[in-house]
Amino acid sequence: MNVAELGAILRSRRKTLNLTQSETADLADISTRVLSDLENGRETVRLDILTAVATALGMSLSLKVKGS
Repeated sequence: MNVAELGAILRSRRKTLNLTQSETADLADISTRVLSDLENGRETVRLDILTAVATALGMSLSLKVKGS
């Protein structure tokens, strides 16, 4: 998965929950601009921010070995 795909997944989840970017940013304690950057696949987003957004959307992050 690349950053653009990840951003699209987060945007889709946010919309499924009927949350605005502003509401989601408040829940994740980040700025709306940072959330927008994440949703648009900008590669400068930090892992702690990604984790906060995922948590705010009721999601979690995990890693797995390719091919497993």
